[in-house]
Amino acid sequence: MQPESSAMELTAVFARIQNMLLSQEHATAAVHQLAQVAQDLIPSAAGAGVSLIGAHGSRTSAGATDHLVEAADALQYELGEGPCLSAWATEILQRINDTTDDDRWPQWSGAVARSGIRSMLSVPLVFQDRCLGTMKVYATVGDAFTGHEEQQLGLLAAVAATLLGAAQTREAPQRLSAALQAGLEDRQTIDRAIGMLMEQRVTDPDDAHAVLITASLAQGRPMVEIARQILQRHPDPGN
Repeated sequence: MQPESSAMELTAVFARIQNMLLSQEHATAAVHQLAQVAQDLIPSAAGAGVSLIGAHGSRTSAGATDHLVEAADALQYELGEGPCLSAWATEILQRINDTTDDDRWPQWSGAVARSGIRSMLSVPLVFQDRCLGTMKVYATVGDAFTGHEEQQLGLLAAVAATLLGAAQTREAPQRLSAALQAGLEDRQTIDRAIGMLMEQRVTDPDDAHAVLITASLAQGRPMVEIARQILQRHPDPGN
């Protein structure tokens, strides 16, 4: 997908979430709808879910698009291991290419592989330096997700975290709208920088994304700042 069409698709999702804010009053209803948005956004996903997690790692609210996702998610909390708990604890995206040979969470991976889940992404929901929970998508085939899906789900998670975090702190809709727009713009900046790195280095999205992550860690700066710096050094001739 080209950056322009990606931005248009995500802008439509942004509008949908804004409308959700005006019609939903409770976090439980919101997470169910956000799970459906995640599945709609990632065509390769067979199911999706959103979990809000308390300070001690227990779920406070959860939504899922189907029972398989719900069961696989619940199993993590029963076993005390899994990609969503790791995404929440580390605030780092977790990706499983194939549950049949992933040994990071052996009990959980083995169980969900037998149930038909083969690959997944889990992204932390971070709002104002606080991880509220995770958003995840599942697939019934291996290697279903790439760097592109990571970017898409990461952008959606950023918007969703702002929605849920602001709702928890009772922010006014006008203030939330501005925060959502800022979050969307940051993720689009990162997406543009990744596209530029791909073109310059003749590489794929995963490697380009890794360049940003490595620079961010090495310099101790947010990834969006690294992305802006890249775009400033190499302005788009079409603009």
